[in-house]
Amino acid sequence: MIEAIRRIFSIPELRAKIFFTLILLAVCRVGAYVPVPGINADAVIELFKFATGGGQNLFQLMDIFSGGAFAKMTLLALGVMPYIQASIVLQLLMAVVPSLQREIKESPDQGRRKFSRWTRLTTLVLALVQAGFFARFAVRMNLSTPGIIFPELFDVQLFGAPWLFYLAVMVSMTAGTLFLMWVGEQITEKGVGNGMSLIIAVGILASLPSTVGAIIKQLNLESQDPGQLTFPALIVLCALFVLITVGTILVIQGQRKIPLQYARRVVGRQEVQGGTSHIPLKVNHAGVIPVIFASSLLMLPSTIGQFLGKGTWLGQLSLYLSPGALVYTIFYVLLILFFTYFWTATQFKPEQIASDMKKNGAFIPGIRQGRPTQDFLESTMSRITLAGAIFLALIAILPSLVGTLMGVDANISQFFGGTSLLILVGVILDTTKQIESHLLMKRYEGFMTKGRLRGR
Repeated sequence: MIEAIRRIFSIPELRAKIFFTLILLAVCRVGAYVPVPGINADAVIELFKFATGGGQNLFQLMDIFSGGAFAKMTLLALGVMPYIQASIVLQLLMAVVPSLQREIKESPDQGRRKFSRWTRLTTLVLALVQAGFFARFAVRMNLSTPGIIFPELFDVQLFGAPWLFYLAVMVSMTAGTLFLMWVGEQITEKGVGNGMSLIIAVGILASLPSTVGAIIKQLNLESQDPGQLTFPALIVLCALFVLITVGTILVIQGQRKIPLQYARRVVGRQEVQGGTSHIPLKVNHAGVIPVIFASSLLMLPSTIGQFLGKGTWLGQLSLYLSPGALVYTIFYVLLILFFTYFWTATQFKPEQIASDMKKNGAFIPGIRQGRPTQDFLESTMSRITLAGAIFLALIAILPSLVGTLMGVDANISQFFGGTSLLILVGVILDTTKQIESHLLMKRYEGFMTKGRLRGR
């Protein structure tokens, strides 16, 4: 392992990319502790503990994704969720609007720039809206529990509303989200890994010390009385941790190899013998993208509903869409299945593969070239995607179900399994593959001892 790390840092270009990524991620963690102007951070944390109530709650999931910034009401409280939600909206629009698809096919570079510009504008709108509801929630809580908002901002009112506080929260939180969006894009372009996924993964890792502290506290080791968390429950959680880690690796890296044969060709006066190869079709072509998309999409209406309160219809909806609820679980599974197929359809191009095979004289044994090959690839990919999507959904909801049945605290069950662990393992695998590709380009064998690609 030490030798592998030495090889990684022996490449100047890769070393610069890694340091660049780590520095930007460290800056994000610093921003997670900068409170919004006018907010009493200590009072907000106590309010957050009261709002979560110890059960499975959307606020807890938001806080895990933001690395604790949500509970402290800091500049980065919204995290990258508005950006992901904006990406989902525009991806869906692109799938249903033929003119957008045609524009991207005709001029890919210009289409990508336009898509990126629209994503940023939509992110700005969503961040302003969510920050406004966040401010409204803080104002409502300050009326029942004074001291959350400093009087210097709260007392400046217009038409009975503290407009200066609203302005400060909306501007600062939106700026924080736009900053994270910029950092994510910079990491993706100049660093290692996917920037947005790495920001979420680092936020999840930031909650590890508090989760370990909660486990020790609930075990009640200092007393002979049984704690809230029992050792059998802890063993089950550790087993789930190992199971989900292994399952995620198998799903993301699993492949079905479609055999290929090459026809004999005449080059000059010599006949070149046809060879054999294969097409690796991934069991889960989308990786953990469906889990991130499903979680962020469910967060939008339920978060707004919880901010508005239980007296509204959105507030009532948030009760059904809280993690652990039956309706939430059903929609979560359906969205994972949908986004797995949706993302695979946008990224996997069987017509292009069939066309390239025909140009190179390759064919699948028993399948004619052209349209039959395209249909075969589409049907095969649909079947293996279904298996991968179902497995991914089961891994995502299993810890939540077990935690509910065993009465384990939601903070613990959400970290050691399900959504958080899926994202964490998936991001690590994706980043590892990118580092591996850099090593292979420099004629190294990589740093994974088993199942790795070897340079020639």
